[in-house]
Amino acid sequence: MSLGYDVKESKVTLDRHLYPEFYDAYSVEEIYGHRLRDEVEVEPSYMNIESKEVESFKQLTEPPGGPMDSAWPMYCHDTRHTGRSPYNTASNPGFEKWWFKTWKGFVEGSGAIDNDEVIYFGSWNHGKDNFFALYPNGTLKWKYNIRGSVESTGPAIDENGIIYVGTAHNTANGDRLFAFYPNGTVKWTYFTGEWIYGSPVIGNDSTIYFGSAGGYPWYGYIYALYPNGTLKWRYKTNDVLRSDPAIGFDGTIYCGCHDGKLYALYPNNGTLKWKFDTGDWVARGPCIADDGTIIFGSWDGHLYACYPNGTLKWKTGVLASTTPVIGNDGTIYVGEDYLSAINPDDGSIKWQYTPPGVIRGGNPCVSADGIIYCGTDGPGYLVAVNPDGSERWRKYIRDCRFAPIIGEDGTVYVGSSNQEFNGWGYILVGYLHAFNDLESDAPSAPSINGPDEGKPDTEYEFTFSATSPLVSDLLYFVDWGDRSNSGWIGPYNSSDEVKLSHSWKKEDGFIVRCKVKDINDLWGPWSDFSINIKPRTRATINSYWLRFFDMFPILQKILCYIL
Repeated sequence: MSLGYDVKESKVTLDRHLYPEFYDAYSVEEIYGHRLRDEVEVEPSYMNIESKEVESFKQLTEPPGGPMDSAWPMYCHDTRHTGRSPYNTASNPGFEKWWFKTWKGFVEGSGAIDNDEVIYFGSWNHGKDNFFALYPNGTLKWKYNIRGSVESTGPAIDENGIIYVGTAHNTANGDRLFAFYPNGTVKWTYFTGEWIYGSPVIGNDSTIYFGSAGGYPWYGYIYALYPNGTLKWRYKTNDVLRSDPAIGFDGTIYCGCHDGKLYALYPNNGTLKWKFDTGDWVARGPCIADDGTIIFGSWDGHLYACYPNGTLKWKTGVLASTTPVIGNDGTIYVGEDYLSAINPDDGSIKWQYTPPGVIRGGNPCVSADGIIYCGTDGPGYLVAVNPDGSERWRKYIRDCRFAPIIGEDGTVYVGSSNQEFNGWGYILVGYLHAFNDLESDAPSAPSINGPDEGKPDTEYEFTFSATSPLVSDLLYFVDWGDRSNSGWIGPYNSSDEVKLSHSWKKEDGFIVRCKVKDINDLWGPWSDFSINIKPRTRATINSYWLRFFDMFPILQKILCYIL
């Protein structure tokens, strides 16, 4: 190996394998001697390796640190991206405890939870506040306008509570990585000038690693920043990076790239350890199994497993649009058209679950008791799947490209996206949802009464009623099933009948859904009601003409004479 080596499946060419501890004891020049001088040009702060740029800088201080020890401190839970929670969710029946609505921006990517159970997440909204901190009951702690969108990335939290998140498409100020204090003030920002689509990961020394995507001609960087916001090093790739870096047991940084390669970099100086070529985009991040195996998907239609030295362990033909995650028994879960359970020993398929929609950004995660959660797109659901591949429950939330996360009490948080009609046109909105068991004093599921069929452009009245065990006043929310809703209306007395009217523009079947909450913010469950909007029949159309001609009999005679 000459500082880095290429791997094409099992075709490996290397001099010898170097471990990071050699770099701690010796300089690059001492290790490689004259061979290095023939192959790369070494300068104090810059070296060019196989046309890949590596820049490194010395930090002023060397603080201790690492990721926060919390329920969910970063994307896919931990530095190895196992997606594995230490908490059980067997008692979670999938009731929606609350949602938080963001305006004019989808909620995608993922979220993080600190050790106070505060949830952090972002949205696409460019012009409004688009990075949020919520208390566990769904109320706002703080929000911040980071200008660019938090598109497919999730935040990461270090042991001191500093929250890191990247932006994309910030045309006004340029894209950058933000570092926030827990109170929502900015500690620092690091300007990249490239879109940051992937989530940052925090090393045990508090180094922050993340990837970027540069414009045409396409390129990307894998960055390493010190916790004070200065550059440690960066490594240039030949195409964009949407992948989320993961960290191996020995500190190696693994990141996929749209050039079809998985890169393995030494953490202390960002030099290439090896790269593995799949031939198509490696669009999402890898995960690291308990034995050090690196598992990742490619758009070539395969899931790959590599040994830590970059040689192929196995590959299997399975669609994999997500970061793979790992159950406690080692089973690998990955999603796209199916949620696939993969045997870690040989890559064979244990089972496949057909979800309601496609699993894209709704990356799977796994609870301590083996229940798998994922989000789907078109139609959008949060789905809970048992370890044997059977469906446990599903909850409709509209399009989901948000990787679910699990709180300490077993609550599952997930984002969703929708286009809603506001009376003048459709706007982009996003939601963060919390699913767990209901509070004992929560209001009842409302009753819904109204017609079960109708015609377009005709208003129909519906009656809704719910009760509160505490006899509290209630607010109602009605989703009409056509991308419009009532918003929260009320309050009304417990057991009052609430009458609302609505018309539908097109012929289709629609689900009217209603939920209530009391004035103390205790939420009840959803109720559903189906209505079928049918086309107007010929008899109905004829009746309109008959009434028209009754009003204008002379016109009827003229038309009859002409025809």
